[in-house]
Amino acid sequence: MIRLLIADDEDLLRGALAALLGLEDDLRVVAEAATSTEAVRLAREHRPDIAVLDLEMPPTDGLRAAEEIGAELPTRTVIVTRHARPAVLRRALAAGVRGFVPKTTPAARLAEILREVAAGRRYVDPDIAASALTEDDCPLSDRELQVLRAARTGASVAEIATEVHLAQGTVRNYLSAAMSKLGAPTRHAAAHHAWQQGWI
Repeated sequence: MIRLLIADDEDLLRGALAALLGLEDDLRVVAEAATSTEAVRLAREHRPDIAVLDLEMPPTDGLRAAEEIGAELPTRTVIVTRHARPAVLRRALAAGVRGFVPKTTPAARLAEILREVAAGRRYVDPDIAASALTEDDCPLSDRELQVLRAARTGASVAEIATEVHLAQGTVRNYLSAAMSKLGAPTRHAAAHHAWQQGWI
């Protein structure tokens, strides 16, 4: 029996996925989570064989949850996402994620993938893997990425400056440069774009 944790902030999707996977004879959903924090807590509590994590979950994201779970437990992680960006894939693989699948994957196919992962294999959606080989490099500098990462939480310029140990004027300059390079109207839009691309 393969024991599963399902984590997705959309109740309907999480419930439907849990119900469909629960129909499989060899799969058992032992816990469901609506946030990345809850996913980590329930993984510690239930120690599932596999945690199936939505990429976009508050308050952090599925990749952060996968990193925390992988650092403490033998639980394997699979990321399910609508935003199958190649850079996100690279971050996921670096975090030790064993499976990376789009949300368009049928439940029966996902069940097969979970069996492969439980058997010690890795699965990456072939279309995502192909696009990862041809993706353009990130146009932002390390400092621009650093301030955008801090901006993603909705922090003020003063809070970002404190977090990254820079002057507020310097932070404004980096944010402005990043917004300009990405064609984003606000720092929050720039941060979201960089996150969707998998750069932060």
